[in-house]
Amino acid sequence: MEAEASQGTPGADERPEEAPAVVPLLEPADGVPPVVATPEALAATIAAFAAGTGPVAVDAERASGYRYGQRTYLVQLRREDAGTALIDPIMLPDLAELSDALVGVEWVLHAASQDLPGLAEQGMRPSRVFDTELAARLLGMERVGLAAVVADTLGLGLAKEHSAVDWSTRPLPPEWLRYAALDVEVLVEVRQVLAERLAVSGKAEWARQEFEAVRTAPPPAPRAEPWRRVSGLHNVRDARRLAVVRELYATRDRNARERDISPGRVLPDTAIVAAAQALPRTVGQLVALPSFAGKGTRRRAALWQSAIDRAMALPESELPATRGPASDGPPPPRVWPDRDPEAARRLAAARELVLGLSVAHTVPVENLLQPDLLRRLCWSPPRPLDAAAVAATLTAGGARAWQVELLADGLATALAAD
Repeated sequence: MEAEASQGTPGADERPEEAPAVVPLLEPADGVPPVVATPEALAATIAAFAAGTGPVAVDAERASGYRYGQRTYLVQLRREDAGTALIDPIMLPDLAELSDALVGVEWVLHAASQDLPGLAEQGMRPSRVFDTELAARLLGMERVGLAAVVADTLGLGLAKEHSAVDWSTRPLPPEWLRYAALDVEVLVEVRQVLAERLAVSGKAEWARQEFEAVRTAPPPAPRAEPWRRVSGLHNVRDARRLAVVRELYATRDRNARERDISPGRVLPDTAIVAAAQALPRTVGQLVALPSFAGKGTRRRAALWQSAIDRAMALPESELPATRGPASDGPPPPRVWPDRDPEAARRLAAARELVLGLSVAHTVPVENLLQPDLLRRLCWSPPRPLDAAAVAATLTAGGARAWQVELLADGLATALAAD
């Protein structure tokens, strides 16, 4: 009787099975290698990785929030039969020979789009990529950060306490180097598990196309008016104050570039907006603002006041428009019901279709189709409105073949419905 009862519905006093414990990953299996910082050490590393086998795990550390731009300050690699290498790209800025030694080898990265631009500056360009973050997204995993993916696939706990440190620091502390080595320690093993899951779910070809799109993506076009991304700009409404924001932004950017410091550390966005709202006429009035009370900000108060003065002296014809630059895209969807009710209906129908496919295939909506491309399709649909025309529009907009195959027929029907 007890055996029969145990096979039925669990009783109220029975606890659900606990999730398997995550085992902390504290030390690299081979220890923390010395930093490669000389041509001789780099030559030995190149030879070792050229003789290695299988995919190569690759990672890069930047100093976001500390330094100007997205320069790479440490490159980590690991490959079977080669071990782990930690390379200082400040001492060794040209890593093209290392890249050449890995031609044809699959590079395994997590969130490759973040690291590839910086690696390219060092001459490192992969011929094949496996992106573990993208794979996790296509598999519908709820958490796609590296630590979460390592825990899910291997049951290992990867500490991330040094992810936001200043990697331009020299010498790099031993605990940071340990963290950096661990970031590539099990990346190839994670790749193997995710590749198996992709194959079982029928998404291996989807992933291949996504990885190739990331690998070959061109650099983003520069923004026409980057100063309009200042946080809190929505509180600045008239053209004169917008001119102050623009001039302070440009002055801050020049100063940050010259000093190689993150612009936000030179002058916070909150200070730029506060100055634009207050329109101080003197340095004294400027430093009386709470957001200009810091030592560094006060030390350069004359620089900021000069920028404000230049903006205040501009003729009306040189003031910025109160609206942003014209875009070739459709207007914000919130105005569609008034401006084009039929387009609003198409967008609602298309979104419902994409959401349904997202749920059915456990893929995030934004990975099924770029939201901007969907809006463009709904605002200006092709004529004739059939599956072939929709497919051509999606392809021209950068959609991958698997996305077109999955979406074109359904979107054509949804857009054409009365």
